[in-house]
Amino acid sequence: MNSETDSPVPQAPVVASGRRVKIIGVGTAGTVMVDQLPREEFPATRFAYINTDSSAPVGCTQQLLLDTTTVRGLGTGGDPERGRRLAEEHFAAVKALCEETDVVFLVTGLGGGAGTGVSPVLARAARESGALVLAFVSLPFDCEGQRRQQQAQHGLEQLKRTCDGVICLPNQKAFKLLPANASFLDTFRASSRLLLDGLRGVWRLLMHRGIIEIHFEELCALLRERHGETHFATVESAGATRAADLWEKLRAHPLLDEGQAFAGAESVLVSVLGGPDLSMAEVNRLTQDVQQHCPQARLILGAAVDAQFGDRLAVTLFATRSRPADAAPSSAAATAQVESAAEFGAELLHPSEVERPKNRMLPPAPTLTVEQRETIISQHTGKPARTRKPGIGPRMRQTTLPLDIVNKGRFEKSEPTIHKGEDLDLPTYVRRGVALN
Repeated sequence: MNSETDSPVPQAPVVASGRRVKIIGVGTAGTVMVDQLPREEFPATRFAYINTDSSAPVGCTQQLLLDTTTVRGLGTGGDPERGRRLAEEHFAAVKALCEETDVVFLVTGLGGGAGTGVSPVLARAARESGALVLAFVSLPFDCEGQRRQQQAQHGLEQLKRTCDGVICLPNQKAFKLLPANASFLDTFRASSRLLLDGLRGVWRLLMHRGIIEIHFEELCALLRERHGETHFATVESAGATRAADLWEKLRAHPLLDEGQAFAGAESVLVSVLGGPDLSMAEVNRLTQDVQQHCPQARLILGAAVDAQFGDRLAVTLFATRSRPADAAPSSAAATAQVESAAEFGAELLHPSEVERPKNRMLPPAPTLTVEQRETIISQHTGKPARTRKPGIGPRMRQTTLPLDIVNKGRFEKSEPTIHKGEDLDLPTYVRRGVALN
């Protein structure tokens, strides 16, 4: 290299000065995952744990055990509400754990009691202390049951409201990287490795000064705006074809849904970290592949050099997209449904009167005399009308109602119903000559 014409390339990892980072494992799952991180890969970084179970393994001295006389170091029993109450009772100690820190990496597994209940309280305490909070969380396997799944989703929503960014890994996606006969322990280790790779990539992005630098605020804005729909992956490769190999690994990565995360992405952040032999052609190829698959996305590029990387090349990628709109009815449609339901209910409670057809038997005006009525009856029945004995006064005389038959309406042309010589269409009192009072 010509020192007079070429720009100097850093030969050692350069950690951003003055940026204080702390990685905190929450609950048993978070404690186990943070214990797997090699401390030598994270210089100038502090580690801590928060738990409610005193029997959980710890690999560092800074540990906060949330304990009371009722819990007695035995954990929360899988109850997130109990974990939240413990964290609130010890809020001052939780907040003190985050003091003099610029960035808090919160690592936990959701679904249980401590991780789900304590993590949102820790995030709130860290933000009140002035720190940026990035949460790296895992969701339960499907086989862990519906109760843990529901608790994990509830805890995830709470973290989204309290953290600056949430990077979420469903453990079920780890199956895509393992053979069908993989052991139970290997499956959990693979899931933890995927989540910690994402943490490692973000730590490199924040801590290494880049030739093309991604500003701290850009990462915060990216994760804060669409963290609920953020897909991430960290991959590494070496050799002459490492740039091409990296893109193929990204396309097949399970955390990127095998390339489907690029469809509809609004923003894509690409952070490249390589050794002194990192070339501009490799960076160009990676960015061109990304833009080809999501041309509408806003691209944020970062590139840094680390002499310890040698011939390795690492890429950390975040793809964010808008949350799909809920399939809820519009306000007008909802109002119409409510009004319709109200009308239906009112109809059931207060049924409307149905207009009935008029009766075809209409009484005529009482203008006929008794003799005339008896004549009409005898004509219809063919029997002589009943005669009354003389001497009976008018007060004792029986009278009949002035009823008569009018037209049959729409049954006028219908054949009469004759049974044993009687027309059954006529009223009984007419057929039998019964005088009505």
